[in-house]
Amino acid sequence: MRNIKLTIEYDGKEFNGWQRQPNKLNIQGTIEKAIERITKEPVELNASGRTDAGVHALGQVANFKTNSNLPIEKMSIAINTNLKKSIRIQHAEEVDERFHSRLSCKRKTYRYIINNSKYGTAIHRNLETHIPQKLNIEKMQEAAKYFEGEHDFKAFKASGTSNKNSVRTIYKAEVKKMPEEKIYIELTGNGFLYNMVRIIAGTLVDVGLEKIEPEEIKNIIKKQKRELAGKTMPPYGLYLVKVEY
Repeated sequence: MRNIKLTIEYDGKEFNGWQRQPNKLNIQGTIEKAIERITKEPVELNASGRTDAGVHALGQVANFKTNSNLPIEKMSIAINTNLKKSIRIQHAEEVDERFHSRLSCKRKTYRYIINNSKYGTAIHRNLETHIPQKLNIEKMQEAAKYFEGEHDFKAFKASGTSNKNSVRTIYKAEVKKMPEEKIYIELTGNGFLYNMVRIIAGTLVDVGLEKIEPEEIKNIIKKQKRELAGKTMPPYGLYLVKVEY
């Protein structure tokens, strides 16, 4: 039995998230069907984590077990031939049988993309979030640093979610000014709560709009109340960039 690790890129806008579910277009089920066509056997694809409906990935990682002896150098091409153009297998490799995409994961990097131009864009409207009001990037950069370190991120998870332990470590939190009036919010951490990145992004937008001061982030983290943090930003601006092992 071989253990195959895939690095996957996808445009999430037409999918109902990663997780396999009946009667809804999803990424996991779509890739599993493509793999089953070439291996002639049922497979279960384990991802580093589930992405929500509309969320994209540049470097999602998933693995599956197979008895197929298709050469590894042909695996990506063979799977891609059976996939929609909105999903691409960027790399396939054979890994140790103990490797598990989620359980072996050490850190992940997410990116939230904001278009801060006056009118936004028609072409990229499903790939970024448009905010026409000018954002104070310097204040957002200052505020981002307060998220770094180990904290209880209870204020930054979706209400009603079941995670009992909301302590996570953010290794790096950055706000980057990019060409064409785009802003990248990038977070690298050992794990993320449900909607955590989108809520942190929404809170940083409030800082950029000067609704709250950067140093207030400390208080929001400390008080652990969801209503003190910003709104949950739309899914289509969010990307899973990289998973590290």
